[in-house]
Amino acid sequence: MVVRDEGEAVVCGLRLPPWMKRRNRETEETLALKAWLRRNRIHTVCQSAGCPNLPECFQKPTVTFIILGNVCTRHCRFCRIEKGTPLPPDFQEPTRIAGAVKTFRISHAVVTSVTRDDLQDGGSGHFRRTIHSIRTSTKGVHIEVLVPDFGGSLDGVQEVMGAGIDVFGHNIETVPRLYPAVRPESDFFRSLEVLKSASMLSSDVCVKSGLMLGLGETFEEVSDTLSKLLDSGCRAVSIGQYLMPTKNSHPVREYVSPERFECLRDHALRLGFKRVASGPYVRSSYYAETMMP
Repeated sequence: MVVRDEGEAVVCGLRLPPWMKRRNRETEETLALKAWLRRNRIHTVCQSAGCPNLPECFQKPTVTFIILGNVCTRHCRFCRIEKGTPLPPDFQEPTRIAGAVKTFRISHAVVTSVTRDDLQDGGSGHFRRTIHSIRTSTKGVHIEVLVPDFGGSLDGVQEVMGAGIDVFGHNIETVPRLYPAVRPESDFFRSLEVLKSASMLSSDVCVKSGLMLGLGETFEEVSDTLSKLLDSGCRAVSIGQYLMPTKNSHPVREYVSPERFECLRDHALRLGFKRVASGPYVRSSYYAETMMP
């Protein structure tokens, strides 16, 4: 059994365990926010990726904005976001997102993007413009980014790091052995270089990454991956359960128990991480404001 579309259950393999069953009902506030975002042509990863935490977060409101459209140039098998040929960047998008941050009085803004291998800079310039727009319109807001690997371009990392952010995030997603099956167009060690580059550019910016469990990894592989993240300069990490978003996605191999997530949290803290969020429903931007150093 798998989960998609904000908690809708779809039978396809393993039975959903009790700790993964939750009812998320749309409130008037959630529906109003969705309508506002739709009218203003603002994409969120919450909607595009079918995050199960959407109703809870939208009631706060907490939003993870997705820039550069909602069509990705890569074909990762864990993600529901549409794959294909994206439209050119919308240069009014940063202004609209800044307007949303101000309108909803968001104190911790998270900005992510699809992967844009079609762009020469991988989209780093659009990140910079979006960050600048938010900073100009709303004072005192914390800004967290969750970036792609920019095709391995460290110039892209430098451009984002120099734009005035508080948290630099880049998700490693899974262990090296599973990359060919889960992230065929990405590279584990290239992602480590992205994190290492960010950590070397500034000690004032929190460097963060995220892992999904239940794809077929072992504890030893997860532990080794956490050690490699720590060596790259990463000091905050999120660990959550993978939920198969479509019938054609990589299958769920295991539903990890809350107790094991708690053990992994303790293990990561013992390794040296400063901030760890670990649990079945944890996502990289879920309660992101609590991961601030």
